[in-house]
Amino acid sequence: MVNIEYANAYAEMLEILKYISKEDYDKIPKRRIHLFETNANRNHVFRYNPNLTLDEQHVSLRTKYIIAILFRDYWATEQQREKILKKEKWDMMKTEEEKKEKYNPDNIFHRSNISHTIYEENIPQENNALIEVKENIFIKIVNKIKKFFLK
Repeated sequence: MVNIEYANAYAEMLEILKYISKEDYDKIPKRRIHLFETNANRNHVFRYNPNLTLDEQHVSLRTKYIIAILFRDYWATEQQREKILKKEKWDMMKTEEEKKEKYNPDNIFHRSNISHTIYEENIPQENNALIEVKENIFIKIVNKIKKFFLK
């Protein structure tokens, strides 16, 4: 089962593809078109107006991503494709660097030690005295029975 967001995006794509040139449409593999057709949400109502931008028509973000992928893979010139791939690679490296910094084990432990030190500083010193534990009556009886059997 396809996620409803993707199903709606496929329906929007099918509507948008009606307005592109036959030459550009033919560049898209038939299997991709078939994917859109078989998984589109037929109940999703979307009317494309070529005189308005995608943002003005409230096209979903997933549809915009699909258009970007179609452009990169099928419609872009070689120079455009190289530029897009470099940008995607740079974005991916930037994201990985942010993840490394955010989830670096050294930083996590460092933060943990700082918060632990702050916690220890806030503990009142007068409550650190040892507490004397007294034996209750049941423990005394059990201990006497043990001593009796051990002799």
